[in-house]
Amino acid sequence: MGIDSFFYEFFTVRNYKVFNAASGKEAIKIVEKERPRIILLDINMRGMNGIETLEKIRQIDKEAVIIMVTGVKDEDTMKRAKELGADDYITKPLSLEYLDKVVLLKFMNLQLKDLNKEIGGFNA
Repeated sequence: MGIDSFFYEFFTVRNYKVFNAASGKEAIKIVEKERPRIILLDINMRGMNGIETLEKIRQIDKEAVIIMVTGVKDEDTMKRAKELGADDYITKPLSLEYLDKVVLLKFMNLQLKDLNKEIGGFNA
């Protein structure tokens, strides 16, 4: 089982709707069609790398939460990802408990923003 399949299973059993992409181009197609609210993105992807994919996704959707989950620990790459709009950068090996908490926190923040918009409250 690949890491993408593992993440698919991990988040599906937690009742998240999960889409799986093996390449940057596939990820972009999914974003265009499905508009996922939270995206886990690796740097090392087939074809287009994760930084290029991040840049393209940000052109399509500025609101999606993008979490880089990667084995690349290079400071320049981390900085570039943040500049392009990555919301978080988690390096492998990773704690699944930590990743689960990060995703849950991001999801809850999105829910609060949605609720805030509905009631016309403060900008979150």
